[in-house]
Amino acid sequence: MDVAVRAWLLAQLGPTTDPSDLDARYARLDSARAVANEVLAERRAKLLAEPLRMTVDGVVTVDQSNNLTGLERQIAHGGRARA
Repeated sequence: MDVAVRAWLLAQLGPTTDPSDLDARYARLDSARAVANEVLAERRAKLLAEPLRMTVDGVVTVDQSNNLTGLERQIAHGGRARA
């Protein structure tokens, strides 16, 4: 994977994404778009495995539904800027 592809992936997936994980996925999938889609699908699955909203009455509410919506939009647009 060249520097431009890695930079694009990190821009799509966030700077804390493990570069060695991206390298391994890219070697297997041979497409930056496929790597991005696979990582995003895994993040979506992880969110769906847990309750999206949790409330402790009078203390705190945690709502992940906007994060799920954002991931689904990103997956739907599929990183069309670069393949």
